[in-house]
Amino acid sequence: MGTELTNLLGLIAGTLTTIAFLPQLLKTWKSKSAKDVSFVMMATFCLGVFLWIVYGLAIGAMPIIVCNVVTLVLALMILILKIRYR
Repeated sequence: MGTELTNLLGLIAGTLTTIAFLPQLLKTWKSKSAKDVSFVMMATFCLGVFLWIVYGLAIGAMPIIVCNVVTLVLALMILILKIRYR
């Protein structure tokens, strides 16, 4: 598989897994309730996504970097709302 096709595949996969957080973020924001969101899971997930960014930087993989930066922003927003709406 060529590099361009591989990067495209990575961007598509990253986009799909990233936008999966939008419904949860919007629901939490609108309802002003995050009682069903696990703090420990979100904190662990954010750390894991941060490490994916570090890994992506280490190997120079733009799809990993870009998608995980966006995912981290969305996940941190959910985590912040979890703390805010306790």
